[in-house]
Amino acid sequence: MTLLDRHIARSILTSTALVFLVLMALFMFFKFADALGDYGKGSFGMSEVVVYVLLRMPWEMYRLFPMTALLGTTLGLSSLAVDSELIAMRAAGVSILQIVGAAMKIGLVFAVAALILGEVIAPVTENMAERGRSQALHQGVAQENNYGLWMRDGLSFVHVGEVLPDLSLLKVNIYEFGAGDHLRKQTYASSGRYVDHHWQLTDVRQSWIEHDQVRTRHLPSEVWSAAPKPSTLAVFAVKPEGLSIWNLYSYIQHLKANKQDTGRYELAFWNKIVSPFATAVMVILAIPFVFTHLRSSGVGVRLMIGFGMGAAFYILSRGFGYFGLLYGLPPVVGTVLPTLLFLGIALVMLRRVG
Repeated sequence: MTLLDRHIARSILTSTALVFLVLMALFMFFKFADALGDYGKGSFGMSEVVVYVLLRMPWEMYRLFPMTALLGTTLGLSSLAVDSELIAMRAAGVSILQIVGAAMKIGLVFAVAALILGEVIAPVTENMAERGRSQALHQGVAQENNYGLWMRDGLSFVHVGEVLPDLSLLKVNIYEFGAGDHLRKQTYASSGRYVDHHWQLTDVRQSWIEHDQVRTRHLPSEVWSAAPKPSTLAVFAVKPEGLSIWNLYSYIQHLKANKQDTGRYELAFWNKIVSPFATAVMVILAIPFVFTHLRSSGVGVRLMIGFGMGAAFYILSRGFGYFGLLYGLPPVVGTVLPTLLFLGIALVMLRRVG
């Protein structure tokens, strides 16, 4: 990197870190207030609330990365503009393209950071947060990994292999114990669905001990009356936020094989792919925006307009995808279109100030 690159990079990185701190403090407050709604339920005490909010922060950082990049780049370049450094650069023969190149090097760093945060850190912390909250709220139910969970009902222990998005169950094992903690009966069902206020198990195989003999039988279906309500199991369904791109892709194929609606998961899949590019686009957008208002506006005005554009992108990128699902648009269209729109705006603005 040249001296000019390092100077611009230092200003943008410092400003972006400041924006991150402010936004995270704001969102932590809202998440904390929201989590307090469950305070006191089960074993969800104040320490659990704090841990839950802290573990949710990487995912919030990931979602806000494009907006943070826009505001950080705007603030960093605006601070250079306030000291007339940008004017001095232009007077010294530095072109807009060179400044764009310097900023885009930081944009690439932001894109890589967003990718690492979304693929490595956020899925782990998000699963830890949701698992800890769910287990605290629903005592007697424990999730062993991203899919399976254990439940206890009196002398019976239940293992559910997976809770699907429509709240149907896969691979249900029910272990019933008698006196002296001896296994009395074991029931396996390939699937289960909540119908008419009870669980209907299908493809049921049962084994039980009777007169020192193990007896077995196979039933096409059976009612499971002692099961928890679907609302209890809903919190244990796999959430797209807790999956990486590859795991999302695999899970989408798994859902299709089980005839599940995959729209929400496909939308999350494409959002994760587009997010690093969206972050770079926001950096590009900030550059002509600052030069357009180089002499006419102060830092506060630039930040207000930048925040408005960042909020518009955030709302459009999140809302347009779900809007597209309602009207049958492919998830990739609903995800990519807002980013392409803002990229087009950035390129038009760059051409005008160039």
